[in-house]
Amino acid sequence: MKILRFGDAGKEKPGVLLNGNIIDVSSFGEDFTEEFLGNNGLNRLGNWLKSNASSSPKVDKNVRIGSPIARPSKIICVGLNYTKHAQESNMPLPKEPIIFFKATTALTGPNDPLTIPKNSVKTDWEVELAVVIGKRALYVDEKDALDYVAGFCLHNDYSEREFQLERNGQWVKGKSCDSFAPVGPYLVTKDDVGDFNNLHMWLKVNGKKMQDGNTDDMIFKVPFLVSYISQFMTLLPGDIISTGTPSGVGLGFKPPIFVKPGDVIELGIEGLGEQRQVARAY
Repeated sequence: MKILRFGDAGKEKPGVLLNGNIIDVSSFGEDFTEEFLGNNGLNRLGNWLKSNASSSPKVDKNVRIGSPIARPSKIICVGLNYTKHAQESNMPLPKEPIIFFKATTALTGPNDPLTIPKNSVKTDWEVELAVVIGKRALYVDEKDALDYVAGFCLHNDYSEREFQLERNGQWVKGKSCDSFAPVGPYLVTKDDVGDFNNLHMWLKVNGKKMQDGNTDDMIFKVPFLVSYISQFMTLLPGDIISTGTPSGVGLGFKPPIFVKPGDVIELGIEGLGEQRQVARAY
């Protein structure tokens, strides 16, 4: 199942992608929130669709798409989790996952504009596989970790490299600017995503392919990450874990390449859809 949210920012309605059409499931009565996921919402929605899909209205395909999950309690990111990306960053492979937060105010729709932050000179891109938690998780064993996963999404983990690496303190400063977390277009439930350890992923800037990788290059795999992070904090339904990016980020080029106003950034992951953002100055 592919669930999504559509409509104007802040007024999104719940929808499902069926046979290439967006179906408005507002009459189901719930938005896609922490409460929805934590209350077995995906199974309940699946059962509801069996009787109500045919009578639910179709949505114009040109409608704005928002984040498939209403604002989660937290967005947790994993740094340097692809071998080739660590190498292009001239950093050693991590012995344990590098964990940092991204502010939830960065969350935006998959095709909304990218706003280059005020005083930014090094805004960069990162195509990533995002994991969405389906139920409360704390001290989870790796063998049980997938039981706590609702599904997967496409995420562009935008970064301002000067803020992140040259302004002291934690990475969160360079990761949390408004519009720096486009997620979607939809959440694909884990039973429909296929082999998440072997998904092709790519990103283009102005039509030129910059990233062309596969999730098989992950250093720490999804079950381990869910288990590992749950040793340090409670994961709530709807929480997003962004699992790292392959090589090809702007910082890795010689000389580096960074986003400028007017740039068009397009990206996708096999089975998880595509995104398109047009960059604009603050």
